[in-house]
Amino acid sequence: MAQTKHPLAFLGIILALAQTLLGGCDSKAPPAATLMEVPIVTAVAKDVSVPLDLIGETIGSTDVTIRARVDGFLDGIHFKEGTFVDKGALLYTIDPQPFQAKVAQAQAGLAQARTSLVKTKSDLDRIRPLAAINAVSKLDLDAAVANHEAAQSYVEAAKAQVELAQIELGYTKIHAPERGLIGLSEAEVGDFVSQRTNGGLLNVISRTDPIAVRVSITERGYLNAARRLADQQQGKSANGSLASANQRPLSLILADGTLYDQRGVPTKVDRNIDPTTGALTIEAEFPNPQGLLRPGMFARIRFDADQIKGAILLPQRAVSELQSVHRVFVIKPDDTVEVRQVQVGQRLGSDWVIESGLQPGERVAVASLLRLRPGMKVKPRDADASELPPVAGEGKNG
Repeated sequence: MAQTKHPLAFLGIILALAQTLLGGCDSKAPPAATLMEVPIVTAVAKDVSVPLDLIGETIGSTDVTIRARVDGFLDGIHFKEGTFVDKGALLYTIDPQPFQAKVAQAQAGLAQARTSLVKTKSDLDRIRPLAAINAVSKLDLDAAVANHEAAQSYVEAAKAQVELAQIELGYTKIHAPERGLIGLSEAEVGDFVSQRTNGGLLNVISRTDPIAVRVSITERGYLNAARRLADQQQGKSANGSLASANQRPLSLILADGTLYDQRGVPTKVDRNIDPTTGALTIEAEFPNPQGLLRPGMFARIRFDADQIKGAILLPQRAVSELQSVHRVFVIKPDDTVEVRQVQVGQRLGSDWVIESGLQPGERVAVASLLRLRPGMKVKPRDADASELPPVAGEGKNG
């Protein structure tokens, strides 16, 4: 009997323990779900200036190519490379001896032609009176006249040869046609320079005050800028091209990111858009009294092409794009997530200008976008500096 009661007693003990454990679990509330923390920014409306930045390089406002106009051995270099030279300064000399010999030869030919002219003149003066009394035939007179006229032509041709030889001799001394900054020589003393090899190129002189900046702008960027400038110039000019804004000051940003202390104006616009690149070439000039800027430097010119009143800006990282559709994750007042499609406009540095789909004061997530779902409840907090990009202001367009 004792053996049959033992299993029942053991079962009762187990049931009692189970009730105790279940009662303990029921006495505790289930743990609350942890909400995901989401950094957010609040959309604000403000007036912004949309800059138009164009990338290019500096060139001389006047670039004069120095070339050898005669073939010969370079005899001397009379300037310091990389310095300013004055107009008319002697730059190069080419060995003049062969050209001096040509001048002497041409002068000898001129002397011979003049001698022939004197002889034919004497013959004509002798035959003409004889022909008047029919002492010689008219044929002899005609021959004397023809010889005299031919001798005159020979004299003129010989004079031209002398002049040409003297011009070529003058080309052996090469002078600066313009005051400006001269570069490194393409030839050294003793080199044979010829137009048949490198076109006779010796150097380039650039006028650097003012200095020019050559940039390219896309067709779309040009159209946008031209329309805006036309609006700004309304009542002043019917021409809405960039050239009509010559009095509009331009800023120049150098390669190290600093702003050049002089302002410039557009001076030249190409007549057509390059069909291979789809870009239009523009030149602007900036004063360069200190000579800081040299040709070939990287440069970026900027002017405010548009003014947007009450623009809504959002960091680019807050806007996601899928199949050319832009959307943001708006945190509603009840801290739930709403996916909102927006229309983006200009890009200002690290920010987008939001043209539609968002209102000032709405909160937008800037991180953890891949983890957010519509209707999801989150714990929003203001994004700190490490979670936000640099302040907008280095905008680009075109």
